[in-house]
Amino acid sequence: MADTAPLRDGAVLFDLDGTFADTAPDMAAALDRMLEARGRAALAFEQVRPFCSYGARGILKIGFGLEPQDAAFEPLRREYLDIYAAALVRETAPFPGIAALVDALEARGLPWGIVTNKPTYLTLPLMEQIGFRDRAACIVCGDTTARPKPHPDPMFHACELIAVAPARCWYLGDAERDIRAGLAAGMGTLAACFGYLGEDDDANTWGAHGLVDHPLDVLDWLPEAGD
Repeated sequence: MADTAPLRDGAVLFDLDGTFADTAPDMAAALDRMLEARGRAALAFEQVRPFCSYGARGILKIGFGLEPQDAAFEPLRREYLDIYAAALVRETAPFPGIAALVDALEARGLPWGIVTNKPTYLTLPLMEQIGFRDRAACIVCGDTTARPKPHPDPMFHACELIAVAPARCWYLGDAERDIRAGLAAGMGTLAACFGYLGEDDDANTWGAHGLVDHPLDVLDWLPEAGD
């Protein structure tokens, strides 16, 4: 882990898939429909879940063994996203503890927001349907800035939107690219170990300032209200 972070009490920013919202059931269901249409058996959910943090790229890798440079990747990506968008929030919900964490942050007067690599046309309706779009101080998506995470541009943009310096922000994410982006922006970083980590993911090696096993553990890294 990184050296102990300086006191950061200005804002908390979240990754979306695998951190703020448990989107894997609906993402996996869209893959199941693609496989079924091709006469193939669905994959076990626990096999697909770790790949959901990587969006369509991860889904097509586990489902079809494809990488972005493969000729078949882009047509299947478009097909997958169309299927997924049509059933975006059937089982998707905030992770247990997220609602209570947001309530606690708002009670302390601390802004919070989303910084995700998910595209805007999926992110905004998802946040709307789970009831948090209007509560977020900012929502930065994968196509908001020219360079998505792990580049720090989205992090800097979020800070501009909420008028909080990066050094006063915490970023919570469940993938190494999240931690890299937060560190590059000079933020405090927390690895969400309740998220979509696979067998080969070791959050201890990502350089985060801390690891959290439950969303409410984030509060342990913030000063007490009134401090």
